[in-house]
Amino acid sequence: MFDIAEELKKLPQKPGVYLMKDADGHVIYVGKAVSLRSRVRQYFQSSRNQTAKTRSMVPHIQEFEYIVTDSEKEALILECNLIKKYHPYYNILLKDDKTYPYIKVTVQETFPRIFVTRRLEKDKAKYYGPFTDVLAMRETVETLHKLFPIRKCRKSLPKEIGRERPCLNHHIGQCVAPCSGQVSREEYMEYIRDAMDFLEGRHEDILKKMQAEMKTAAEEMEFEKAASLRDKIRAIQSVAQKQKMANMSMENADVIAFVRAFEECLVQVFFIRDGKMTGRENFTLTAPEEQSRSEILTAFVKQFYSGTAYIPKEIILQEPLTEESALIGEYLSERRGAKVALTVPVKGEKHKLVELAHKNAMLIFEQFGEKLRREEKRTKGAMEEIRQALGLPGILNRVEAYDISNTQGFESVGSMVVFEDGKAKNSDYRKFKIKTVVGANDYASMREVITRRLNHALREKAEGKTSSFTRLPDLILMDGGKTQVHAAEEVLMEFGMDIPVCGMVKDDRHRTRGLLFREEEKNIPLTSEGFKLVTRIQDEVHRFAITYHRKLRQERNLHSVLDDIKGIGEVRRKALMRHFGSIEEIAKAEVGDLLEVEEMNIPSAEQVYAFFHREG
Repeated sequence: MFDIAEELKKLPQKPGVYLMKDADGHVIYVGKAVSLRSRVRQYFQSSRNQTAKTRSMVPHIQEFEYIVTDSEKEALILECNLIKKYHPYYNILLKDDKTYPYIKVTVQETFPRIFVTRRLEKDKAKYYGPFTDVLAMRETVETLHKLFPIRKCRKSLPKEIGRERPCLNHHIGQCVAPCSGQVSREEYMEYIRDAMDFLEGRHEDILKKMQAEMKTAAEEMEFEKAASLRDKIRAIQSVAQKQKMANMSMENADVIAFVRAFEECLVQVFFIRDGKMTGRENFTLTAPEEQSRSEILTAFVKQFYSGTAYIPKEIILQEPLTEESALIGEYLSERRGAKVALTVPVKGEKHKLVELAHKNAMLIFEQFGEKLRREEKRTKGAMEEIRQALGLPGILNRVEAYDISNTQGFESVGSMVVFEDGKAKNSDYRKFKIKTVVGANDYASMREVITRRLNHALREKAEGKTSSFTRLPDLILMDGGKTQVHAAEEVLMEFGMDIPVCGMVKDDRHRTRGLLFREEEKNIPLTSEGFKLVTRIQDEVHRFAITYHRKLRQERNLHSVLDDIKGIGEVRRKALMRHFGSIEEIAKAEVGDLLEVEEMNIPSAEQVYAFFHREG
């Protein structure tokens, strides 16, 4: 038993990160502190000076743990990582989990390549980005390969030089074929340097060089080469004109502004690279209403820049961050390897850019705000309606639904689907092949499924593991009536767990009509979002169970018929199914028809024919 009063006495006066947990061991809040002892104790003192969020959270705290760090900066980094890992309910959360594409130049290779990637590795390569306009980015890479004859292949060079003939790209003039040894590394690196200049916006240098080469080619009457250079010059000029100038005094900067309405926030970020506006992106945040604008902006900056590989020279903000500003600036500067300025302009060009970002955020929020509110109503709002209809205390966050499927007792399976905050969490879905029950016994089958699910959770928790199984639900729904509800309740009682269980009741036409809870039928208005969510969950768990059952039944039919024939192994079984399409067609085939399958020989074809044409 975790004794909060005793554990508070053990807290060290050192910097670190603390994790607040509820009765099920779920992390509900992650915070950092200069002194763990002082900060954590504040939560359990008088609530008079606490925020509404803290007053709401404290009753749910059943235990806490902490991690000591060497400095407040290390605590900041760890806090960001743990928030991303656990998505705690009471933290301000950046909803968007985007992985931005970058253009990668493998300068660490003898003959570098240039391609698009979403993986940022510590491999000494050069990365350009992030890019928010994926189409424009891919067009840029395509243009690069047309302008500069750089290889696209993944061959290990110089190790594989001369092993194969040059590919088609060489024959159409888009690769100088370093794989064939026709170009030296020095010559090849000239193309790479030009390509990097292009990516970094130094178009003038490339244009001057190409114009000089074109003039020389024309003078030497190499008109084909001169025409090719002319086309490349036009392509570069076209790309340069498309890039909108932002402010030549700002080489690399991000401009951040946001709007909020109730708990929803929309952040707009402008990306300026080499003095040019290269793109913009929107992000949504959820934040309790009592959180200040500075707190929201600080949370966004911490979470966003802890996950992106590129840190700009300057971050231009709509308003100041919290007292953590200096620490965040130090952390970002360390990540960038150079000074990062956090600027809050009040006039001038930078202030105009912030206002422009804010106007864009307002326009987008007006455009999508209603959609966001509708989505909130059909997800979190629906969960709240279900919670109120059942009279459950606290927060209804995670719901698990179960169903049993079989055909006259054969191939019984169980399915588990998970909804969090009203949305399906497909990664947590699980399938169970019934092992201990013979025949169509939904009660015993459900007991087995719930027992295996809880045993798995306890085993992983004891081993210190964290997975979808270690997190227990706030509510269990059964795609069935009293029988399945009682089966689940009995198992929970045996485990000493108090998790509410509902049956999803259907009418005579097999349509959902309400919830069976504690021997009573709870009616939820048919037009309510809560009722619609129950219906979606019921449809989903039934679909998941049926799909798995059909798969097993098909595998069983395939095995019981073909795998029992002497001389028919996996290769021939698959070949027969590919050729004939079904067991029925194989059964009707003559020996000659069976021999049309390349993998079959006369003995195996005769075995198959004999199997399907035996008497009795």
